Amino acid sequence: MEKVVLHAVRRVVKGKQVGALRRQGKLPAVIYGRHMEPTSILLELRETTKALHGLTSSSLVTIDVEGQEHAALVREKQRNFIKGTYLHLDFQAVSLTEKIRTSVNIELTGLSPAVKDFNGIIVTGMDKIEVESLPQYLPERIIVDISKLAKIGNSIHIRDITVDENVHILTDLDEMLVLVTAPKEDILEGDGVEGGATGVGEPEIIEKGKKEEEED
Repeated sequence: MEKVVLHAVRRVVKGKQVGALRRQGKLPAVIYGRHMEPTSILLELRETTKALHGLTSSSLVTIDVEGQEHAALVREKQRNFIKGTYLHLDFQAVSLTEKIRTSVNIELTGLSPAVKDFNGIIVTGMDKIEVESLPQYLPERIIVDISKLAKIGNSIHIRDITVDENVHILTDLDEMLVLVTAPKEDILEGDGVEGGATGVGEPEIIEKGKKEEEED
């Protein structure tokens, strides 16, 4: 991953006066960490928005505060509800020699033959997992290929995914990530996977096969 550097200056303006800075294209933020006092900073809104595009909560960024660099993770993003622009950011400064725990997003890729050929429905058990590692080894996301799900009832568990040897997965390895179930009408008729067989309460439907798409 290319190093992402955000340039900042210390901020003394607080409270209602911060609104004037936002109108000038500035973005207020705070950076805090185990080895530093919370520090109010000011970023360029346009530069920061562009730099953070596509990054995740486990993406490492560098905050350059008047020449002093801090490796950090974005911990909170406040946005304008209507415009969608950033209003405030919270950064957690981290040490590159100390392991940290954080959540990493799960991203599905590929096309399941069970969806394509048998009108299966893809359901997910979770969209992120907890890991521990040194900050520089944190994955931005974990890619899960669902093209191996060939039949109704096939599933992928956390134990089936591969991560860098420097990353330790903390979430239960027996937890289900992805499952292919039969179309609803088949389940009601008693065919395919029965409703209680998934072991997942109220799963999120994220992909439907051809049959249901044609009916929409």
